[in-house]
Amino acid sequence: MYERHHYISGQTVEGTSGRFGPIYNPSTGEQAGKVALASKAEVEAGIAAADAAFPAWSGTSVVKRARVLQNLVQILYREKDALAEALSAEHGKVFSDAQGDVQRGLEVAEFAQGIPHLLKGEFSDNVSGGIDMYSMRKPLGVVVGITPFNFPAMIPLWMSCMAIACGNTFILKPSEKDPTVPLMFADIWKEAGLPDGVFNVINGDKEAVDTVCTDPRVKAVSFVGSTPIAQYVYSTATAHGKRCQAMGGAKNHMIIMPDADLDQVADALVGAAYGSAGERCMAISVAVPVGQQVADKMVEMLKPRVEALKVGHSMDPEAEMGPLVTADHLAKVRGYLDLAEQEGADVVVDGRDFKYNMQGYENGYYLGGSLFDNVKADMRTYREEIFGPTLQIVRAESFDEAIRLPSEHEFGNGTSIFTRDGDTARAYVNNVEVGMVGVNVPIPVPLAFHTFGGWKNSAFGDINQHGMEGVRFYTKTKTVTSRWPTGIRSGAEFVIPTLNS
Repeated sequence: MYERHHYISGQTVEGTSGRFGPIYNPSTGEQAGKVALASKAEVEAGIAAADAAFPAWSGTSVVKRARVLQNLVQILYREKDALAEALSAEHGKVFSDAQGDVQRGLEVAEFAQGIPHLLKGEFSDNVSGGIDMYSMRKPLGVVVGITPFNFPAMIPLWMSCMAIACGNTFILKPSEKDPTVPLMFADIWKEAGLPDGVFNVINGDKEAVDTVCTDPRVKAVSFVGSTPIAQYVYSTATAHGKRCQAMGGAKNHMIIMPDADLDQVADALVGAAYGSAGERCMAISVAVPVGQQVADKMVEMLKPRVEALKVGHSMDPEAEMGPLVTADHLAKVRGYLDLAEQEGADVVVDGRDFKYNMQGYENGYYLGGSLFDNVKADMRTYREEIFGPTLQIVRAESFDEAIRLPSEHEFGNGTSIFTRDGDTARAYVNNVEVGMVGVNVPIPVPLAFHTFGGWKNSAFGDINQHGMEGVRFYTKTKTVTSRWPTGIRSGAEFVIPTLNS
């Protein structure tokens, strides 16, 4: 059984709290290791290391910082499969999906290589009487990323690459469920040439979260996870004067218009709903066919596809979906499926009875794909995020009714519409109350040079992840007004400078 500890100031530091969390192999159901859970004092040691490293790193030229990112990208490509294999073992997502997890994070690192351009300020020459005015973007200091179990590669890279490129020092508090890949990143950053103390990993639970959200040396906190924890992190961090972006839960709808290519829709829904066993904040968990005929046809087409899903262990090359992350999460999802049936939804495909009988994997956290029809907007299973391999069908009679469903839902992370009609698509894009929208795209996750972020209870804070929003989040603007002695008139000036000066 292996152990995972902390990484502070360029070296592995063994935990001293005496508290550990279990690390499971979801494919087998066996405990594979344990992770040290930091005490307040251990977290403070990590903050001190990052704080000490900040003056030198923030003073490093932006070109040198970019070269570290360039080195990082090359190493990530070299280690991509090793990272994906470690990720699959602890999370349970199939290897090909784990490779995608790494790749999407790597793309943010590629974007961050352009930091010399991204940090350029504005300049105005001779704005008034020999006065020049310009702006600069300055790093904040020590910043923290608190990341979820479902993307242990992508989201740590989202946060750390932008933060470090901007000149900050970074502390990563990853999920205790799958800490190995975040710790592998520490070695990769070091090989890339990053000075000690700029990237640190502190494993922990609520004690660690509370410490980073309240310590005055931490200037910003970035979080991705469930909505209740996002609300807690945001309120705690901002109450202590920190900048905070906290991404929460989701209930993502796909609107299916009568003119859509239903074969394309059915294939898109299966991948978007059941990929990664539904453990994605951008998973499509609600299908909204418009019109009874469309709904009936969608159920007819989806049923055999869902029944045919290939569920297997994380390294099974033929598996399309692996196990869920823990036994507790498996029980939680099963509870939601039981509730959906109790609430009166029609069970079209029931994944609760799925058994994986491959030798050595009988005790893994497996669940088959489930499909529920005639789900209503007042059902609890519709209102809440299930985060598992299930798709709910909510029938709508009209486009107006369909657009109201995601717009009135408390979550506003992502949504898609499938249609051949440009007017319909344009109306949906402009009017739906959701932060990320896809048109004939099942999972509308923006690429690294755009920004990621939902609306309503899916996100707290004014600035999104990565893209130019990431640069803005991890920097503060300094504006300089400058005039040199030549030609300055003598005598005191008692009025504020204006454009007429």
